[in-house]
Amino acid sequence: MKLREFGKTGVHVSEVGFGGWAIGGSWGAQAESDSVAALQRALDLGVTFVDTAAGYGNGRSEKTIARVLDGRWGRESVIVATKTPPAPGAWPPSPHCKADERYSETYLRNNVEERCRMLGTSCIDLLQLHTWTRAWNRDPRPLATLRKLQSEGLIRWVGVSTPEHDQNCVIDLIRGGWVDAVQLIYNLFEQEPAAELLDVAKEHGVAVIVRVPFDEGVLTGKFTEATTFPEGDFRRNYFAGDRLARAIRRVEAIREDLRASDYTLPQVALKFILAHPAVSVVIPGMRNAMQAALNCSVSDLGDLSPELLVRLRRHNWRRAFWYMGK
Repeated sequence: MKLREFGKTGVHVSEVGFGGWAIGGSWGAQAESDSVAALQRALDLGVTFVDTAAGYGNGRSEKTIARVLDGRWGRESVIVATKTPPAPGAWPPSPHCKADERYSETYLRNNVEERCRMLGTSCIDLLQLHTWTRAWNRDPRPLATLRKLQSEGLIRWVGVSTPEHDQNCVIDLIRGGWVDAVQLIYNLFEQEPAAELLDVAKEHGVAVIVRVPFDEGVLTGKFTEATTFPEGDFRRNYFAGDRLARAIRRVEAIREDLRASDYTLPQVALKFILAHPAVSVVIPGMRNAMQAALNCSVSDLGDLSPELLVRLRRHNWRRAFWYMGK
């Protein structure tokens, strides 16, 4: 497993990390035994970065991660990142939301204490605000609160997970020194961060965590137009209407570009992300030991050729799912 610098923190992390959403729920039935086996296998294969959130099963993901780490590996060699959601309201926050109502100091303190309890720790490695709005950039008081908690030893580093509809809103936060890390969506379909966001993060030494590397699974190539998702599965809404069919057609176009290569579609999906020098770690979801082994093995593969990277850039897909449009 190759390691990469995690921004200016002085820490190196595995370039392939463990995404903990699916082991918390919202992705169909998930056996706890499979969740434990997935994380154990990933750690055995060199993963040193684990990402989770309060909202992943109402703490279920965090508790599973804490139990596995305490049971076999301890805490010192693994970085655990989690996320605090805003107080109830619009998601993502609207321009009219008040920061002091969605992320008040009292709310943040209480939530960080809860995250510590769930993770079984007195200090969170990376605390990320789970969403944001550009409207707060001129007076980012929630981040000032997190810096205060950082000075008190409750948090090592501060981050923001981008709102899907306006990922570039964190650029000003990066330039202003408000964050140590940002978590964003960047994949074969969603390439907009390469326009500016990734370069700005690299320039300012801010760690970049890439989520949704497989576009919620379709870039693994395992879905067909007949694939359905049960009630309560996030993907049922994400691929609503004809979006799954359109995505599959685009996946087939990517396959055509790979015919002369030795890579599988999932391998290319991860290697494309890791080809950008600003990326610190990519966090695919891992629901069982086999998925963990396949995802982690990508780190040992050779880099994509410059020619293939150029061909893959044409698959950039500008969509508006988060506006409930096409």
